[in-house]
Amino acid sequence: MKSEITCPHCGGAIEAFRNPYPTADILFHRPGKVLLIRRKNPPSGWALPGGFIDYGESAEQAAAREAKEETGLEVRNLRQFRVFSEPGRDPRFHTLTVVFLAGPGGEIRAGDDAAQVQWFALDDLPPEMAFDHAKIIADARMAGLIK
Repeated sequence: MKSEITCPHCGGAIEAFRNPYPTADILFHRPGKVLLIRRKNPPSGWALPGGFIDYGESAEQAAAREAKEETGLEVRNLRQFRVFSEPGRDPRFHTLTVVFLAGPGGEIRAGDDAAQVQWFALDDLPPEMAFDHAKIIADARMAGLIK
């Protein structure tokens, strides 16, 4: 989407583009379980660890950073799953996320934007999931990547 803004110096028109915000999420898994965080900030609910990709940071770096900040875990065997970009996936604004699968390294502890961190059985996910994270988990299961 494109619009115009006025240059504060010369008064000329400048094209302004409105683009989705890039994010990265981590699907930590072990047999029969996935790790979720309870979000401290709106939108509320349980979610995969993740967040916005900073300028100058790769999606892989962002995923590892967010995982460490929110869960205390290091990522092991990081591999990209897929991109989710449905415009309504985040109620605040249009985001797209690069989702990674990883094994956990270390001990979990809630930090940064996470009020709580907990392992959940794949067949017993909490009903109050944030964003499209239940769909992400279901898609990874359907692809046979987590069991």
